[in-house]
Parts: sequence; C-alpha cells; structure tokens
Amino acid sequence: MQRNLLAVAIWISIVADQSAGFNFDYSQTGQHYWVKEYPQCAGFWQSPVIIAASRSVTLPLPALEMIGYHDFLSLPLIFKNNGHTGRSFLYKLNYTGFTISFSRLISVSVRVKHEFTHRRFPYIFGALLKENEEYELESFHFHWGLKNSRGSEHVLHGTRYPMEMHLIHRNTKYPNLENALRHEDGLTVLGVFFHLEEDDNNMLRPLISHLPEIKWANSETQLNQSLVLATLLPDDLQTYYTYRGSLTTPPCNEVVTWIVFASSVPISYKQMSKFRLLSNGKSVLADNYRGIQELGNRKIYVRRMHPYFLSKNQIDDLDLSTLKWYWT
Repeated sequence: MQRNLLAVAIWISIVADQSAGFNFDYSQTGQHYWVKEYPQCAGFWQSPVIIAASRSVTLPLPALEMIGYHDFLSLPLIFKNNGHTGRSFLYKLNYTGFTISFSRLISVSVRVKHEFTHRRFPYIFGALLKENEEYELESFHFHWGLKNSRGSEHVLHGTRYPMEMHLIHRNTKYPNLENALRHEDGLTVLGVFFHLEEDDNNMLRPLISHLPEIKWANSETQLNQSLVLATLLPDDLQTYYTYRGSLTTPPCNEVVTWIVFASSVPISYKQMSKFRLLSNGKSVLADNYRGIQELGNRKIYVRRMHPYFLSKNQIDDLDLSTLKWYWT
C-alpha cells in the first residue's frame, strides 16, 4: 500500500512556548513551575535519570534491531529556525533545541512538501520491547549545553556529556503520536551521547555546515545532501541501558521506553561551538536540558554479552516476559 510521506523538516526552537500561554523554560526556577501547568511532570517515572552499571541489572538482552537506518532519507530537507517550540507540529510535544521531524501533520509553523513512496520510515524492534511490536521513527532532536561540562539530559557513570540526541519512535499499533501519548507503551526514545574530540566528525557536516544559515529566528535553508541516520549513531550499538520513563519536556507523559547507548559519538570543539551560536531571538540557544529526576523503584537494565551468560546458555533460557520494570 502506498504511503504518504512528508519531506523532512528541520528547525530550531527556543526555550519557551508562547502558543499555549505557558512560558516553559530550562532555568532551575522555570523547571520548578512545569508541574503547575502539567501535573505529570511530578510523576514517579520521570526522565532523565542517572545511569550507572552499579545500579543496573546486567542481562544478555536481545539486540535492538534498527531497520532503514542505513537508507538515505528523502529530500528535500528543510532547515528552519521558527523561533518557537513547534508545539502544534509535534502533536503538542514541546521539544526545544535542534529538531528533525518526520511528522505526518502539516503545520503552518513549517513548510513541508509531499512525496509519495512505498518505502517505510525507519523503525526498530527487539531489546525489551514487546514481541511482535515495532516502533517507527517520528523525529529526532538535540539537547546541548553552553559549556563543555553540561548539555546531555541523562548522566552516564557520573558524566554529563556536552550534547545528547533523542530519536523518538511511535508504537505502530497506535495511528499517530497524539494517540500514542495516551498509552504506557506508546513511545520508545533512543538516547545518544556526544563526546568532544579535536578533529571534526565528518558525518555531522551535512547538518552542522548549514547551522550558520539559520542562526536567527524565522530563518530557513534547504539541505542539498541526503542524510543517513546510521552515520549519526555510535559504532557500538550492542551495549545499551533501558528503563521506563517519560518525555523530558512538558507534558512529561510517562509513556517512554528509554534505550540509551553506552558508547558515544564524537564531535569536535569547533562543531560543538556552532550549536552555541544559534539564537532563540533573545539570547543564545543552549542549556536546553532537564534536571535529573529520581529513579525511585524503577529498574535499569543493561545489555552485556558477558562470558558468564554465554557459558551457561542463559541467553536462550532468559524469559523476557518475567522481567519487571520496577523493584517490588
């Protein structure tokens, strides 16, 4: 059956949402007030959290299967700095930062073009996701800091990386993202850390080279190169952490299965500085990350193919249906 796909739209958004009368921002005081407008932000399964091997359950979990990540994304790709969070375009999701959206919803806040193709959007399955369920890519975006010591939302082994990418996937049994937000198994988000190196990461150039063209709010440009999502991911995808949590921005729905990779992607100091030159219309666009949330009674699982498991054939004996997301 032929699928109606929208061209990829890329835009920059500021740290406040003016469209709903609620100015949410990432300052310590601002995050404190999220809960007044969105009570779910005070839930027990909120994200991000601190991740560490010492507080994780090590198991030989299934690999995460990623289909379509090595294919070229359809052109044209439109970079746009729209000066706000794109609230309506992402079905009332508030993602601040650098966002690439595959949304099916046409919005006045971004210019899109239609393209008809038989090819699916990239999708994932496996890991601790329910058997025979697939999650299709909806969008991805970045969180980064003004300084090199901060920027990522999750903290891994005591390290807060300068940038973190989130790839949002919708459970295909739900017709759209808005519907998926009503179900606890609605979304899976992949978390990817970026670490600093001296040399440029050539794989990031198709994106970063266009950032100066959209420095100011309400500016846009078109990417004239195809993009392969796999080039934005770590080389090692075999080790990952997974837990149940939430969106990291209002409305903070607790509908997310998080899969955070242990390996990170390199980015040079020069490339990182390009993100920090972007403007939200009032000041520098940076430090768009949420504070750490309490893990509570939740479990974090880590996939490791330790010789202990291999020698005892425990991979085949592992019954995923018995695993719980929380301690009893």
